Amino acid sequence: MLNKYLVLVVVACLSFSIKAQEIDPHSYANFDEVKVTHIDLSLDVSFERSALSGTATLHFTRLVPNATKLILDTRDLNIGNVTAENGASLPYVLGKADPNLGQALTIAIPKKTNAVTVYYETSPGASGLQWLTPAQTAGKKQPFLFSQAQAIHARSFIPLQDSPSVRVTYKAHLTTPKDLLAVMSASNDPDTKRDGDYHFDMPQPIPSYLIAIAVGDLEFKAIGDRTGVYAEPSFVDASVKEFEDTQAMLEVTEKLFGDYKWDRYDLLILPPSFPFGGMENPRLSFITPTVIAGDKSLVALIAHELAHSWSGNTVTNASWRDLWLNEGFTTYLTYRIMEVIYGKDRYDMEALLGYQSLQSNLESLSEPDQKFTIDLTGRDPDDVFSEIPYEKGALFVRELEQKVGRENFDKFLMQYFEDFAFKSLDTETFMRYIDKKLIKPYNLNKPRIEEWIYQAGIPKGHAIPKSNAFTLVDEARSAWLSGKPANNINASNWHVHQWLHFLNNMPEKLSDTQLIDLDKAFALTKNTNNEIAHSWLMIAVRNNYQPAWPRLEEYLLTIGRNKLVKPLYQTLSQTKEGKAFGKRVFNQAKSGYHPLTVKMNEKYFK
Repeated sequence: MLNKYLVLVVVACLSFSIKAQEIDPHSYANFDEVKVTHIDLSLDVSFERSALSGTATLHFTRLVPNATKLILDTRDLNIGNVTAENGASLPYVLGKADPNLGQALTIAIPKKTNAVTVYYETSPGASGLQWLTPAQTAGKKQPFLFSQAQAIHARSFIPLQDSPSVRVTYKAHLTTPKDLLAVMSASNDPDTKRDGDYHFDMPQPIPSYLIAIAVGDLEFKAIGDRTGVYAEPSFVDASVKEFEDTQAMLEVTEKLFGDYKWDRYDLLILPPSFPFGGMENPRLSFITPTVIAGDKSLVALIAHELAHSWSGNTVTNASWRDLWLNEGFTTYLTYRIMEVIYGKDRYDMEALLGYQSLQSNLESLSEPDQKFTIDLTGRDPDDVFSEIPYEKGALFVRELEQKVGRENFDKFLMQYFEDFAFKSLDTETFMRYIDKKLIKPYNLNKPRIEEWIYQAGIPKGHAIPKSNAFTLVDEARSAWLSGKPANNINASNWHVHQWLHFLNNMPEKLSDTQLIDLDKAFALTKNTNNEIAHSWLMIAVRNNYQPAWPRLEEYLLTIGRNKLVKPLYQTLSQTKEGKAFGKRVFNQAKSGYHPLTVKMNEKYFK
């Protein structure tokens, strides 16, 4: 009997389910035949071994009644055993490793088996986990662990069907050192005892990339009745003050787009090595500390991660080709939330900055990658992340709103989020839906909509965001470039976004005299706002402005957010002197970077 199953398993490893692979080329899973619906995790967190070890019990439904195998995604997992419900060992085979996809774990499943338990341990270099030493944290006393599963990194710490087309509920039991607190993208009790023994429940079905874990010296403080902040003790008070509008954002979004379906909405403020601005893990968004500016100037990030609770977490892209369905709608919702909470001037400034970022990004992308539906076959799905799904997506959604009217469009969105609640859809399903709900009822131009979705670039005649608040900034920049001294610029009341517009639209090349004048007038090299500092340091790198390079080194050594460090490393790599500097700093900094940040930047210094 065992040999019969082994033959089935080996044959299964040689060919995937074509249908499932057509839906999502970044998963080995045969979710068109057997679909996992629930996962029970029991894991021990070992900082000594930098490993999670234990079991994942996967409950599944056979979509094909006579299916004899379950194929899971894994990456660098050490598999100890696989058993059925009765404890009997099941045959399994780990396939050949692919640099992008990891390894297929193919398990023979007897007829009456509806769940399997995989005994496993993660590797210290798991791509979806970062293990920080005490020295790499704010408190300097305790270690810290956090996960980052998007796009296909959940498979590096859980054997599962790692596709956004597959949604699961999950429960988890974690054991940790007793003086640390564990949290997950699940039910977190703000009053839980710190005892090293933690239980979690996620009753809503979510895609694998939203399973998240963090363990560290964490404290909790409430913001509102459904919102609060987890952070290291030294960050808690500043975080609560910075993000005190989170409860208001939640209530505003509910009024606009329907009920919040996830019970609580809390924030976890991570160490600076977190590779992204934020990650929309349901119930508990993971947030970079680089947005704690002291003046709420960067809290659009919070609005964005909250908005994902509707577009992304509740309604999800079916594959990474369809990422724009998550990010385009979420970016649009972000602007709407910011408009209500902070006013139209703030909305206009942020929309125009987003548009400028899109224009800059378009110049660096190949034509195929300027489409919403880019072909990712054979590529790392992390390659899909650019301004295309975000800002081009928001422009498209905004055009739909303008064509049908905001009131009508809001009704459409509320219905859309309800009709596809806790489902995953692809672009073609969306097109069929809006054909019925928008295109035909409002007599919209279908070929133009198809051009937005399937063609490169941006269709002609699109609306361009405008901001009156930037007019005086443009005038000040022009006057300075014409020779007037920087200390003549009255920037005392400028908002952070005005500074970003001022700096981001400078000519590529400036003289040392100009840079010294600007720096002396506004102490830009010493600026502590991470976004302003980034814009100034980009200018300094492009112009080899040596007085800013010590600050540049400090910046790169203390921040791991890829959006901020990657453009600096990329620009440094374009000159001999810059490349030598960047390589030295990168080699020093990378032990504190997340594996994703290392992967995205090491190519510049090979």
